Parts: sequence; structure tokens; C-alpha cells
Amino acid sequence: MTDVTVTLLVLVVVVAAFVWNRLPVEVVALGAALALYGTGIVGLDDTFAGFGSGTVVLIAALFVVAEAIDAAGVTTWLGSLLIRFSGTSRTRLMVLMMVLTALLTALISVNGAVAALLPMVVVLAVRLGRRPSELLMPMAFAAHAGSLLILTGSPVNILILNAALETTGTGIGFFEFGLVGLPLLLGTIGLTLWLGPRLLPARTPEALPKDLGSHGETLMNHYLGGDGLSRLSIPAGSALVGQPVACLQDEHDGGHLHLISVQGSDGKPSGNTVFEQGDEIVVRGGQPTIDALAARHGLKQDDDDATCGLISSSYGVAEVVVPPRSNLVGTEAFPGMVTDSGHLVVLAHHHPGEPASSGRTLITAGDRLLLQGTWSALDQHTVDHNVLLVDSPDTIRRQTVPLGPRATPALIVVGVMVILLATNLVPAPVAALLAALAMVVLRVVTVQQAHRSMAWTTLILVAGMIPLSTAITATGTAEILAEGMVSVVGGGGPLLLLVGLFVVTAVLGQLISNTATALIIIPIALSVAQESSINPYAVLMCVSVASSAALLTPVATPANMMIMQPAGYRFGDYWKFGLAIMALYAAVAILLVPVFWPLQNQ
Repeated sequence: MTDVTVTLLVLVVVVAAFVWNRLPVEVVALGAALALYGTGIVGLDDTFAGFGSGTVVLIAALFVVAEAIDAAGVTTWLGSLLIRFSGTSRTRLMVLMMVLTALLTALISVNGAVAALLPMVVVLAVRLGRRPSELLMPMAFAAHAGSLLILTGSPVNILILNAALETTGTGIGFFEFGLVGLPLLLGTIGLTLWLGPRLLPARTPEALPKDLGSHGETLMNHYLGGDGLSRLSIPAGSALVGQPVACLQDEHDGGHLHLISVQGSDGKPSGNTVFEQGDEIVVRGGQPTIDALAARHGLKQDDDDATCGLISSSYGVAEVVVPPRSNLVGTEAFPGMVTDSGHLVVLAHHHPGEPASSGRTLITAGDRLLLQGTWSALDQHTVDHNVLLVDSPDTIRRQTVPLGPRATPALIVVGVMVILLATNLVPAPVAALLAALAMVVLRVVTVQQAHRSMAWTTLILVAGMIPLSTAITATGTAEILAEGMVSVVGGGGPLLLLVGLFVVTAVLGQLISNTATALIIIPIALSVAQESSINPYAVLMCVSVASSAALLTPVATPANMMIMQPAGYRFGDYWKFGLAIMALYAAVAILLVPVFWPLQNQ
């Protein structure tokens, strides 16, 4: 058998295995690479070249950048805006989510936008009682449409621009792609609202994140009942400066008041016996009583509270359970107690089936403790074999603190990355990798969080499929298919030529990357356009639209693959809704492109 025949056979088997859906997609992808090596189609270096390719590095770096954006609270802020403006309306939610995705894609590419917004959209679906599968495919398809809004939306746009410059000496404007991109986005939104409920798969993923949006209120009701909790700072000139800490223990102001903790400006519990300027005190009691205390002593209430005095951008809480055989069993605990680390304070101690205790009690197995401290202290000191975390501080912070303390450096890094990508000063993988490294250096994310952010299924799938893409190109398989199909329709008139170009490009785009597809099709399309005296801009824009129509399979683009596991999609779930959107892309490429770029040279 010839190399072309073997390559086509491997391609057919891979597609069939994906559709069969009985083998993990990673096994199929790696099996394809090994099959090509075993048959001599690709060498050893090409077999494993995907694991060191710029594409995989780009995707991995974007996962870290997305993790940083999420950890900094940016996606929580965006999610709160979506909920605020969409309410319970499915229509408003879909429109706002898809517009946001498309605009972000125009700046940082399809894969970058999907990676950044994916965690937020999944939590948003859970919070609104919807399946993630209802939202994630529309989000990905909106990203594909957004890639054609401006020049920086996709590497394919740059290829089209360069081809236009080389062929005609005149380029394509920065916003000129929007002539087709905007109709695609509006049409995609319209089809999602109209056909989405019938064509989108109703899948439930294996695991859903917990919605912690109202976590602070839940903990307040569970541990503190009707009491309030406030953090008060002691400014210069306050009557409390220099007074013994014990002086507040006996103050009641006509109601219950309990001093929980005295902390320094660094958020660490203070061991001082007298109050000092800059100290912060945490008090529990009725809100009128707390207000009276603040007024009498000239104290300032913390306006940075995100939730009920429990959670803010600088501090938070963690709920832990004492397991059997813990070293804490039999020891004493009380509200206001500083833990052995010296960084956390016990806000409440709760025996199962009993109200939370306000005095000193012995800890038993199954008890729950509510701890408060800075976010970094919670991350570090709640990892202890003597307690079991109910919800990790990192997860709580991400869902409850919009625009956290690291939001500013995270946004600056993303802004610089966008500039690098838009100006093409460095290759895209380099720009994304620099951004990922900056996020770690600036402590927006830790190295451990960066490791956990990797979606290994996506990375292995892409790396494993790259040898097949290489084989399709190197053996001439793609060129043979493309030339054959274009030659069939090339003599049937300009409009039929656009139909052939769209079909060839769209089909190849489901099997190999749209960038590789464009590189194969552009020279063929331009040569046919020259022979037929057709406007080269028309064929180039048709190829651009068709290259973005990678909608029918999860392996068509990394963005499609990213949403597969969180949504619970199967390989065959994409084509139903994808075909409807594909029809829109065909109409734009074949009917609308000639309106803006006439087929006949002027």
C-alpha cells in the first residue's frame, strides 16, 4: 500500500474509534501516532514531536493563565456581572455569555478565551441550576465566530493577510474581518436561542463543582445564628489605644458582645495584652451592639468585607472536621483561640447535634471548627492530618471574592500578553509562556496550582494527533484531496468554486488544525482564482470563514476538546448542533463574502 493509502486508513480508524467512544481519547490519539510510526509513515522524532510542539506549549501556558485569572477572582467578577444582568432569563444569559466570549476571543484567540472562561461558565451553570452542557458548546462556538471579528482573533487571519499582501500588494484591514465575523456571531447567537434547546446534548459530567457563592451566609447561619460578625480597626486617637484587651470582655452595651480576636495589620493574631494603633478586632454580637461599640471608641468598620465579616479580599474562613484518632481529640477549644500555628483563629466550635459553644469545651471526634485567617495562612495551615477540610480556602476564595488582591497583576500580565499576541512581536507560544511564568513569579498562582491547571486529556490528545496531521500533509494526502475536489468544481463558475473551497476547507478543518488547513488550501485557492480571473480577496475570505468552521468534532480544535470533559460530552455530540452552525458559515462564505468582495476583479 502507498503512504497515502495507509494514512487514509489510519485516519478512518481513528475517526471510527472516536465515534465508537469505547476507548479513552488519549489511547486513540497515542495509538494513531504509534500506528503511523509502525508503518513507517513518520519517523521516531515526528511520532513524539507533538509533546514538544508550539501548539501544545501554547495550550498548556494558556491553562496556567486561565488558572491565574480564575484564582485572582476575575472570572468570579465576570460571572457576577453575567448573573446580575441576565437574571433568570436564558436568552439574556446566552447572549451576554456568547458576546463576552467572542470579544475575549478577538483579543487572545479561541483557545485562550475558552480556557479563561471555562471555570466561570461551569460554576455559573451549577449556580443557575443548569447543565454545563447547555452552555459550554455555545460558548466554544461563539469563540469560533469571535475569531473573525478582528485581525488578532486567529493565526489564520494573519495567514490570510500575508497571502493578500503577497498576491495583490494590498492587505486586509484590522477590522475588515468583522464584515463576516459579526454576522457569524449574531447568527450563532440566534441559532443557539432557536435550535439550542433541541440540538444541544443534555449531558451530566462525572463531577460538578460545588456552588459556594453564598458560602458566607451559610456559615453565618450555621455557626453564629442571629449574631453578626464584624472586623473593626483601631485608628489613631481611638479611646482603645493603650487600653487592656480585657476591657472589652465585660462590655455588653445592652446586648451580647464577644471579643473573638485581636489581630495586627498583617492579619496575624496579636499576642499583645493592650490595644495598639492599627490593630483589628473581630467581635461577635448583635449589629446594633457592634455599631454602638464602634461609635463609642471611634472604631472603623471594615468596608472591604465580602461576606458578613467572614470573607474579604484579604482574609477568609475554612471549615474543618475533627476525624477519629486526631491529636486534637480531648484538647480544649473556644471562640477566639489562636491555633498552634499562630496564624489562625477559631471563630466557632460546634459539637454535632448541639448549638455552637461560646465557652471552653473539649474537642471530640466529629466536631466542626470554623477558622479564620489570611488566605495564604489558610492555604498553608489547614493542610493537616488532624483535621479534614470541608471546602478548600482556594475554592472558597475563587467563588466569593471578585477581583481579589492579585487581580491587578493578573490583569496587567494578560494585557501585556494580548499586546504581544496582537503585534506579533514574539511567537504566540512564547507570549503565552511568558505570561504563565509571570503569573507564577508574581504569586498570582503557585507552582502546584499551575500543575493542577493542566487538562492532561486535552494536551495528550492534541500531542497525539499532531503526527497524524503531519502525515496527512507530508504524504500529500491533503493536497491530493484538496486539488481533486477543487478541480471538479473549478470550471463550474465562481460561485461553485466558493462552494468547493468551503467544502474542502471545512472537511479538512475537522481532521487537522485550521491553521494547517489554511496553509494547504490558500495556495491552491489562489492558483485556481488566478486561472479563473476571480477576485483573490473573495477566495481568501471564503477560506478564512471555512477554516473557522471547525465545529463537528471535539478534535477539530483544542477549544472543542477543552469543553468535552467539563460538559460530559461524547465524541458524537458535536455534529448535530455543529451542522446547524456550519450551514450559517456556508451561507456567509458563499453568499455574503461576494457582497463585500465581488467575485469578478474590478
